[in-house]
Amino acid sequence: MKKGILYGIGAYLLWGIFPVYWKLLEAVPAIQIISHRIIWSFVLLALILFITRQWRSFHSAALSRRVVLIYLVSAILLSINWLTYIWAINAGFVLETSLGYFINPLLSVLLGVLFVREKLRPLQWLPIGLAAIGVIYVAISYGQFPWIALTLAISFGLYGLVKKVAPLGSLFGLTLETGLLFLRQWRSWPFWNGRGRVPSCTFRRSQIC
Repeated sequence: MKKGILYGIGAYLLWGIFPVYWKLLEAVPAIQIISHRIIWSFVLLALILFITRQWRSFHSAALSRRVVLIYLVSAILLSINWLTYIWAINAGFVLETSLGYFINPLLSVLLGVLFVREKLRPLQWLPIGLAAIGVIYVAISYGQFPWIALTLAISFGLYGLVKKVAPLGSLFGLTLETGLLFLRQWRSWPFWNGRGRVPSCTFRRSQIC
């Protein structure tokens, strides 16, 4: 339990620092950044499998039709989340991305109750209700429909739900996800020549294409 709490704190600290890092790369198109993120993530994970001599175990556990289909869905959700997050940070929507990750735990709890049949004690609903009120207040104060926040929350919430029923462990699962995306991105023209920019007018709220 203590180790899990420490892992959670470490993960959220890293996620909190990430916007600073992505903002340093705002001159690079989001599509090109995510292409690099996918490709080099897969290369690193594949290298870990080879070094730890787990490649054969991965091959036998992961490469079946059912497993590949499950992780294809999770890979698509993950890529939507990554691309939306990186683009939004570089476009100046830091507050809305933060709102998305405030909404995400609430959505994850809701999905767990509805689809995984998890049950919460009455006292556990109290902090969830308070958090929901806070999120609603921030969303209303924001002054416009938070589509970026909802895209991030829904994509990551559904990703967590798919991973809940997925059969592989974290190392094998992420390797398969990034591998499936890698097959698509390897031939991606934006990765190699730096194209693939979103039209500049979408980077300003006051401009309409």
